[in-house]
Formats: sequence, structure tokens, C-alpha cells
Amino acid sequence: MSRIPGADKAPLFQLLQYMKPFRGKVRLATLFSVLNKLFDLAPPILIGAAVDIVVQGEESLIASLGIKDPFTQLLWLAGITVVVWVFESVFQYLFEVYWRDLAQFTQDSLRKDTYRNMQQQELAYFEDRSSGDLIAILNDDINQLERFLDHGANDLIQVFITVTVIGSIFMFSAPEIGWMALVPMPFIIWGSVWFQKKLAPRYSLVRNKAGELSSQLVNNLGGMATIKSFGTQEYENERIGRLSDNYKKANQRVIRLSSAFVPLIRMLILSGFIGILIFAGFKTLEGGMEVGLYSVLIFVTQRLLWPLTRLGETFDLYQRAMASTKRVMSLLKTTEHLPDGDQPLPADKVEGEYQFEDVDFEYRTGGPVLKKLNLEIKSGQTVGIVGATGAGKSSLIKLLMRFYDVTGGRILLDGRDLREYKLNDLVSAAGLVSQDVFLFHGTVTENIRYGSFDASREEIERAAKLAEAHDFIMGLPDGYKTVVGERGQKLSGGQRQRISLARAILKDPPILILDEATSAVDNETEAAIQRSLFKIAKDRTTVIIAHRLSTVRNADNIFVLEDGELAESGTHNELVDRERLYHQLWMVQSGEVKV
Repeated sequence: MSRIPGADKAPLFQLLQYMKPFRGKVRLATLFSVLNKLFDLAPPILIGAAVDIVVQGEESLIASLGIKDPFTQLLWLAGITVVVWVFESVFQYLFEVYWRDLAQFTQDSLRKDTYRNMQQQELAYFEDRSSGDLIAILNDDINQLERFLDHGANDLIQVFITVTVIGSIFMFSAPEIGWMALVPMPFIIWGSVWFQKKLAPRYSLVRNKAGELSSQLVNNLGGMATIKSFGTQEYENERIGRLSDNYKKANQRVIRLSSAFVPLIRMLILSGFIGILIFAGFKTLEGGMEVGLYSVLIFVTQRLLWPLTRLGETFDLYQRAMASTKRVMSLLKTTEHLPDGDQPLPADKVEGEYQFEDVDFEYRTGGPVLKKLNLEIKSGQTVGIVGATGAGKSSLIKLLMRFYDVTGGRILLDGRDLREYKLNDLVSAAGLVSQDVFLFHGTVTENIRYGSFDASREEIERAAKLAEAHDFIMGLPDGYKTVVGERGQKLSGGQRQRISLARAILKDPPILILDEATSAVDNETEAAIQRSLFKIAKDRTTVIIAHRLSTVRNADNIFVLEDGELAESGTHNELVDRERLYHQLWMVQSGEVKV
């Protein structure tokens, strides 16, 4: 469940709102950062006390506490120093552990929530987005947030504490000159805000360029066989080179601006340091200030210098993190998912009867795909959907699975509109074998068992045998334990399709949908699969989309689509006898008519 109240607010506000469940850890991490910095600022005061003891002896500040002997004063000071350093080290350990734990918890939770929300989006969303850009958000952008929480948050807190404590020391111990160290502060704050405004759009551009580069890399890795077959390696080298160069130049523009921050801050702090050095020095020489206090002021001014000069690096981390937060939160608040129905659909109650009533459908881009389509699929029937390329066959399957909603009319399943059913129940009711077979990197067993994770070895082998896959699997180097490679690249197209078919068979759904499921197998294997389908299709509704008409020859009913409309329907023999579109397609495929 994503947590993004105030999603229209600034990225930092959105991040803090998201981190509310971790506020206990945030408070402790902040407390440890504050305590560490307080103890870290103590050494300059201890040095001033040591100088005071050496110069003043029995008249020192510590002597006023009742310890007159200078040697004893030094021993007490040494003991206090040990305690201060121990506590400083303890709190440094604690704030590092807590901030890093917080970074891990946040990035882990954010990645899971973002991925979970992304999976809920409808398929149309992924058609408009680059997979490489989505990967960059889920991986690199979330890692940017982790890096900021690891170091940047603590640095910002400690800079604030440093300025507050040192400013207080100046104003309470030597108000007449302490203001000199604080004069640069408004300019530093103004400069920080100015740099932040200038850097923000530049970092957004950097993240966008990173997404473009990642997208092309993912695209090229997936299409490596095509690149090699066309000999376009040099072309792709140049394309990746251009994108990488754009990313580099975007980063360089940021670096040139952000690198100017520290030198400018250093010059501003220098003015305050020089003022303390000269005017406090004159006052000490004239006897108006103790040497120990002068030492403290010089040392704490130096302590103010280093955290503020690191502020540039911290702002760099901050701006990168905020640019990434904007992209992550944009993905997290995306709501392009189909509305879920409230009607349950138990798998054992599904009859599998479909009615298409005046169904219109079109994608976001392009014209109508299905137009006023009316057809009926009887419960328990095996039906074929055929037609020329672009007739709307695969789109019809996507509507049956409710990957998309119709743009007009309605589709009924067992007398009820598909949109009324719970999406998860619809998925459970139907098993899909797509022409675009996807296998995961893993073993043959893991791919067949996918979605039916409790299936036994015997059930897996039975499904493989029905899909005519068992024999070739046993011929693989490790049988069912053979790793198929990413997207099943170690297998042939026909082997991948048969494993995909076995996966659907193992699911044992009341409705089986085959989208060109035998397009990549030879005629002999297709004939064997058809024999198996005769057994598989018994007592279930089976919808077969086929380019090869031989695949649906024995179907109970065949629907012929043309230009998104139902041209004709009937059995194979009936359609051939009518001598219309199906007859023409059959004559061409059977070789009786040459194209």
C-alpha cells in the first residue's frame, strides 16, 4: 500500500510523508547526530581551557571550581577529554548505524511499493513507457535516495547544530565581536537557496538522460541477435555513445555550477574568520580578553569552516536525491490501472460462456481495432478465431483476459459483464498461452510450475507430456533441472512454446486461451499438440487464435474476423462450402491456390 499524501507537494515533503512509518528511527538517528556534533564541538573549548590553565595557573576558570593546583587541573581536563571523545565515538557509531539502517528500510520499502504499484497498471501504461526508464527509477533513482540518507541527512543536521552552537558561543562569550563570525551567515543561506534553485532543473535533466541511456541499453541487450544479424554493432556503438555523451554533458553542467559553491562559501567564511582573528587578537593583546577565550574563538571559527565547506557536497547529494524523489514519487502515484470489480468468480463455478455485444475497441493511438463485434462462445466449446493479419484477433484475446477494457459495448462471462468481476478471479479463471512466449531465467521445472507453485513433480511431468514437451526436456543436459537462460534463449522457439503450453495446462483453468500457441512448432509437433488439445479441451472452454487454419480445423465453431468485424462463423466444413473469406484463406494455405 503506497503512502503518498501530499503528492502534489515538493519532493522533500513527499519523501518525509512517505517515511512517517519510520519516524521513530528518524528521531533517534537525528538525536544521535545532534549529540555527536555537541561532543565534537567540545575539543576547541577543552583546548581553550588547557591554554587558560597554562597561562593563568591558579587563576584559571577551572580553578574557580575549587581545583587550585594547575597539574591537577590538567589531569581533570584530560579525564574530561577522554569522556568527551568516548561519547563522541559512541554517538558517531549510533548515528551511522541508524541513518544507514533508515536508508536501507526506506529504499527497500520504496522499491517494493513502487514495483507493486507499477504492476497494477494496465498494459497500455507500459506501451507508453520505456522499460529502461522504469528500471532506472526502480534501481538508480531509489539508490540516490539511499545515498542521501546514508550521509547527506546527517550532514545537514550537523551543519545546523554547528552554526547554532558556535553562534551561541560567540554571542554569549564575546558579543561585541562575535557578530563578525555570524555576518556571513545570511549570505551563505541566500547563496545556498540560489544554488539550489539553479541546480534543481539541471539534476532533473541528468536523471532524464540517465533514463534514456538505461532504456537504450536494455533495448539493445534484448535485441542483440538482431544487431548481430544486421551487422549494426558500430551503429549501436555510436548511438550508445551519443546518449552516454549527453548524460556526461548534463552532469558536467551540474558539476561546473555545484563546484563553485564551496569556494564562494569559503570566501564568505574567511571574512568572518579574519574579523575574529584581528579584532579579538587586538582585544586580547590589550588585556580585554583572556588568552584561553581567544583560543576558543579561533578554533571554533575553524570548526565552523569545514562543515560549511562540505555543504556543497551535501547540497549536491540533496539535489540528486530530490530529482530522483520526483521521478520515484511520480511512478508511485501513477493510477493508470483498470477499476476492479466486486463480484467474486470462484474457478470451480466458471461455466466459460462468453457473449460479445456490440464491442468496440481501439488503442490509445491508432484507429478502431474492433467494430460492433457480436459473437457467442458456448460453455465447453472449442472455438477458433481466424483472419488476416491486423483483423483484431490478438486484441480480442486481450479483452477476454481483461488486459484492456472495451471502448464500446460489453463482454459477458456467464451472463455478467467482465468489468464486474474481481480481476484476480478473472486471471485465475483463464489460462493464456501467448504467441509472445516469455520464460524466466531459471530451470524448466520453475518455468512450468510458474503460477502453480505447489504442483508436484508428477503433475509437472503430466502437463509436459500433454504439451508434447516431456521428450525434448528429457533430452536436455539436466532434464527438468536445465536452466533455460534469460527469456528462454537457450531453447528453440518451438520448445519455448511447448513449455508455455505445459505451464497453462498445469494451471488447469476452466477457460484455456491459445494465441498462436503452435506458430513456432513444426507440422509433426503441431499434429501431436492438437491430439493433446483434444484431451485438454474436454470439459472446458477453449479459445484458439490461429494463423494456420489446420490448427482450428476440428473446432466446434470458427469465427472469421475481417477488419475488426465478424465476417462469418461456422465449422470448418461449413465455412469451406460457403466459398467466402475462410474458403479463400484455406485454399491458399492448402496450396490449391497460389498467392
